[in-house]
Amino acid sequence: MKRRTALPALRFSTQTLLLQLGVVALVVLLSSAVHAWLTYDRLGREAENQALTLARTVASDPTVRAEVQSISALPAAPPAAELLAGPLMAAAEGARTRTGALFVVITDETGIRLAHPDAERLGEKVSTDPSEALAGKEVTTRNTGTLGPSAGAKVPVFAPESTAVVGEVSVGYSTETISQSLARDIAPIAATAAGALLAGVLASFLLRRRLQRLTLGLEPEEISTLVHDQVAVLQGVDDGVIGIAADGRVSVFNAAAQRLLGVPDLAGTAWGTAPVPAQLKALTRADAAEGDAVELVAGDRVLVASARKALHGREDLGWVVMLRDRTELQQLTRQLDAVGTMSAALRAQRHEFANQLHTIAGFMSIGKPQQAQDYLARLAATGPLTFPVDQAELLQDPYLQAFLGAKGVEADERGVSLRLGPESVVRGRVTEPQDVTTVLGNLIDNAMNAAVAGSASERWVEVEVLDEPGVNGGAGTLHIVVADSGDGLGPGVAAAGSEAVFTEGYTTSERPARAGAGQGLGLALSRQFARRRGGDVRVLDPGSPGGPGAVFVATLPGTTEPTGKDTDV
Repeated sequence: MKRRTALPALRFSTQTLLLQLGVVALVVLLSSAVHAWLTYDRLGREAENQALTLARTVASDPTVRAEVQSISALPAAPPAAELLAGPLMAAAEGARTRTGALFVVITDETGIRLAHPDAERLGEKVSTDPSEALAGKEVTTRNTGTLGPSAGAKVPVFAPESTAVVGEVSVGYSTETISQSLARDIAPIAATAAGALLAGVLASFLLRRRLQRLTLGLEPEEISTLVHDQVAVLQGVDDGVIGIAADGRVSVFNAAAQRLLGVPDLAGTAWGTAPVPAQLKALTRADAAEGDAVELVAGDRVLVASARKALHGREDLGWVVMLRDRTELQQLTRQLDAVGTMSAALRAQRHEFANQLHTIAGFMSIGKPQQAQDYLARLAATGPLTFPVDQAELLQDPYLQAFLGAKGVEADERGVSLRLGPESVVRGRVTEPQDVTTVLGNLIDNAMNAAVAGSASERWVEVEVLDEPGVNGGAGTLHIVVADSGDGLGPGVAAAGSEAVFTEGYTTSERPARAGAGQGLGLALSRQFARRRGGDVRVLDPGSPGGPGAVFVATLPGTTEPTGKDTDV
């Protein structure tokens, strides 16, 4: 048994086109049929009215009335030969010839033909019912008689000067003549129908092309699959996705983008007026380099954004902007920097510790234990390890001591002296080391860069840290002031205002920041972290050319607690 081969399914656009063509053809055919029928009916009514008029004219002729009355008074109708030569035959044929009627028939009160186009029918009873006309009524008819189908009228013949019916006049026009008139009228009807059908076919083809262009040639089931896939992908990824259509409106704004930017769904909003950072809009400018990534701060998050052009063949579909959250990575990077800095400090101190052990071993090998004992006493009093940070003993918190000590080692390697200001006093313990590291580390790093790049002969960075106890033993506030020996923030800041240095991407480096390198984000991040805690970071003094440099002050509420307080629950 042979298996039947399944026919390939028609494309949706083809099905739509065929359906439209079928509907158009059906509408045209129905319209043409109705128009033809109405025309045929109108011509029939006109023929009936014309027949009625002619019948009235013949029936009202005095000669016809008198002759019909005289014949009706006879006991029997005259012979056919006599009727053929009589006045009734002459009147009827004359009227028929003049008007082009199919027939003009005159009968007596019993329906016997007294005049008829066919002489052989004279003296016979009419083939159609004359009762209504013989009852005194005028009627119009459409029937088929001995001469064929016709549209006609029957009118009673009254006796002279009387209302007595003595006969009737029947007039008919051939429906074949009506059909011929309809045939003449049908030509414009057919032309109109053909034009309508052609216009419908053309409109269907244009609609099909537009449908294919709007759907990019996809079938409905493919579009449905794409919609499901789009929802699954866009709502299932952690990266933010923003689609900007070619007309400049936001077409896609997934849940991750709303969460990362902290804004509601912007789908349908004009991209130029959307409440998003300006760096994102700059990625989609006509002169923007495709694929470039920028870092920006949105709320308390650090984001990496990139944009690519969306094309389908030659058609420009707009832009796709991708957002990736680097907040945790930035925090881990800061922690790693702190660990790396402290590791470098420990490596440097390892050499000092080894030298101290060698010194003790030397005293013992030469038999001078007293000098070794005195040396150990001095080490016990000052500690075996020292950081190159002046007045580090002002900070009782071990975390701040270790962190600043490590930064001091790093500064010493770069030829910068890191020192604590005389007003520094920290009696409490730091409870939020991560936020403190981010803010303090960024401020010290910026200050060291400024000191290295400055023109002063002595390069230094001074840090003052002061803790303010909380009310009733609650969490305290850490105040930080960082100054340097650099050349200040430059004349550009004076013109634009000190807030310019907190703009994402701002840097005083002579080399431009590389995309994704993190330059120009330190101060912005520091301010974001401080303000998230209810504090702030601001410029106290922009500095001046030749030094001293800028002075920054940071306030970090809720980051310390009194020493000895148990925070375990």
